[in-house]
Amino acid sequence: MKSQHVKNLVLQYGGLLLVLAAMVGVFSLQSENFLQRSTFTSIANQIPDLTLVAVGMTFVLVIGGIDLSVGAILALSSAVLGALMVDAGWSLWAAIPICLLSGALCGLLNGCVSVGFGIPSFIVTLGMLEIARGATKVITDSQTKYIGSAVEGIGEPLPHIHLSIAFLLALAAVLIGQFLLSGTVFGRYCIAIGTNQEAVKMSGIRTAPYAITVFVLSGFLCGLGGLTQVSRLSSADPNAAIGLELSAIAACVIGGTSLMGGRGSVISSFIGVLIISILQTGLAQIGVSDANKQIITGTVIVVAVLIDALRRYVRS
Repeated sequence: MKSQHVKNLVLQYGGLLLVLAAMVGVFSLQSENFLQRSTFTSIANQIPDLTLVAVGMTFVLVIGGIDLSVGAILALSSAVLGALMVDAGWSLWAAIPICLLSGALCGLLNGCVSVGFGIPSFIVTLGMLEIARGATKVITDSQTKYIGSAVEGIGEPLPHIHLSIAFLLALAAVLIGQFLLSGTVFGRYCIAIGTNQEAVKMSGIRTAPYAITVFVLSGFLCGLGGLTQVSRLSSADPNAAIGLELSAIAACVIGGTSLMGGRGSVISSFIGVLIISILQTGLAQIGVSDANKQIITGTVIVVAVLIDALRRYVRS
């Protein structure tokens, strides 16, 4: 039994880790500055926002949905935090719960409308994207709110380990998310809903509460991502996280989460985040232009989708 479990882990994560190692090897040969601790700690301290959003996106994709509003919700949450601290004079610890609550409420609205009215989540979250982005501009008056050192402690690298509290929070979210997905009844129901929702309903299980909870979780993690982003930038930017939803979906797909639902892994999505981040950092260090970086990154995503489609075809 133990050997089978180890075999399953190797099959699940081995290929992704090999890709990650190969990328590190290639960029190390191309750039003498790549294989340094500062490179990897810098990457780690830059990815908490994307990691947190990717954790929530994994759950949404697993149940067969999609959330296009995550970047806008993150920006809205950070704007709420900035407005409370700069305009209202609140302390960081008083503003954090409202920041997280604003993200969770957006997720709740997404879930209630999509699940309650049977509207595809693609449409609902596309609408929320516009609502949240507009609300962000109203709250900030379309101007960046500079918060200053009050939040920097969360985003600054800690002495000795050179990793930020924000990264450690994101890593904890990955581990907790993986446990929820693979080790709890909630996670098993999410996978079952994404695999065959009608069969789950016929077995007497109400699927709506689970699906709505997934969207709330996604929104909450966007709120937490808003906090980590503000801590890194020391400001709330109304144009923050534009396109973040695409990066989160890409990380999940690269990690093997199915766009059709029913299959996914939070840890694999985290490795997908690392692959994207190392790819972009490595390409930047060897002098690849932004345009070519987009082409290469897009190609990697398309290849990942094709591999996912091939995998489903072989299994069927």
